Order: sequence, then C-alpha cells, then structure tokens
Amino acid sequence: MRDPKKVIISHLVTEKYSQLRETQNCYVFKVDIKANKIEVKEAVEKLFDVKVDSVKTMRMRGKMKRLGRFLGKRPNWKKAVVNLVSGETISQLDAV
Repeated sequence: MRDPKKVIISHLVTEKYSQLRETQNCYVFKVDIKANKIEVKEAVEKLFDVKVDSVKTMRMRGKMKRLGRFLGKRPNWKKAVVNLVSGETISQLDAV
C-alpha cells in the first residue's frame, strides 16, 4: 500500500461540495492521478479513522490557458468523491 499522504493531495472546498457534504455525507478530495478507488478508500480510512461506503473517481482535464500570444495547458488531475457510512464525519480536514 502506498503512503496515504501521497494518495490524497488535498481536499476541495466549494459551495457545491459543501452542500454535498451536508446533505449526502460526501467529501471531495484531489488525489494522485495514478491512485485507484481501493487506494483512495484505504487512505481516507487510515488518515481520518472513518468508514468509507463508496468512492467515485474522475479525471479532470487541464484547462488551456493563454498569456499574451503564448498558449499553455494546466496539468490533468484526478478528484475523488468519497461517501462515508451514515453517522461518520471528518472533522480534521486541515490534516491533509
């Protein structure tokens, strides 16, 4: 098993993800591009000491950015939506 701190890069905080956390007990993380669902589940369970119900992952394409006449691209990244078992919560999100 890989180091959990290398699998989970950071947690994502937006209005949409805050509503998702309150209504459906789901947390959204930015994860390593090579991580699979099993590694993400084990990393969340080990880091935050909670039980994970399901994990959904998706690869996000990097956006094209322009600076003057130069065109560049941001790197691709992966996010994971982690659904916890009912009754479980993550209180120390700043640990990531």
